[in-house]
Amino acid sequence: MRIRTLTGSLAAVLVLSSPLLWGGQAVAAPSVAPEQTSAARLLTYDAGGSAEFRSAVDRGAAIWNESVDSVELRPAASGQRANIRVLADNGWPRALPGSLGNGTVYIGRQAVNQGYDTVRISAHELGHILGLPDRKPGPCSSLMSGSSAGTACTNRYPNAAERAEVEDNFAGALAGAPQRTEVPAPRAVLIRD
Repeated sequence: MRIRTLTGSLAAVLVLSSPLLWGGQAVAAPSVAPEQTSAARLLTYDAGGSAEFRSAVDRGAAIWNESVDSVELRPAASGQRANIRVLADNGWPRALPGSLGNGTVYIGRQAVNQGYDTVRISAHELGHILGLPDRKPGPCSSLMSGSSAGTACTNRYPNAAERAEVEDNFAGALAGAPQRTEVPAPRAVLIRD
């Protein structure tokens, strides 16, 4: 076995160096890299029950689409079962995550009536479905600080750490590997903000 390996290696060296030995020019073969899949994991949402907050929900989803590469949120087609249901009610905003990327979001009018930004609420609650926990108390620069940042906070975008965590949660989407299906952070089923 060692002689066959040694002979094969010697032959490869001679073939590659022969142009140099006889006055030619060595040219490297072009490297052929495997194509990487650029498709993000697609999650659909049904905002049909979000009432007056429909545009805020669409904008919250668009913010996540602008912020991360490994997951894409799109409205569900008519008759399609959605990964995420978004509903409006008179309570406080909250999320009921199921497995990673699946669950129900409530855009509660109580927080809106107190002056909280509807797009920030939507992006924050969608963040829970993408696997992020609350980070309270927290600064306005943290989307997941939620209501602890106060009503004056209108930051609608996840910070670098939050973006990285979502990318990590859905890491297999771009590489074609299996994705995590569990919600990564241990927590109660209901996330009330």
